[in-house]
Amino acid sequence: MHFPLPWQLILILLVILVIFGASKLPEVGKGLGEGIRNFKKALSGEEEEKGKEVKKEGE
Repeated sequence: MHFPLPWQLILILLVILVIFGASKLPEVGKGLGEGIRNFKKALSGEEEEKGKEVKKEGE
């Protein structure tokens, strides 16, 4: 698999800008970042560990 060329990245960013608009772009980026963060947490099992700690403290 090869990396996209710089002009391809610019084209993709322009298409995203046209679709979402400049005002919505920060919200889209924030949502994407949160989604990736939650996905990584789910893969590492961090949520399960937090739940176990809360149960232990509540007992």
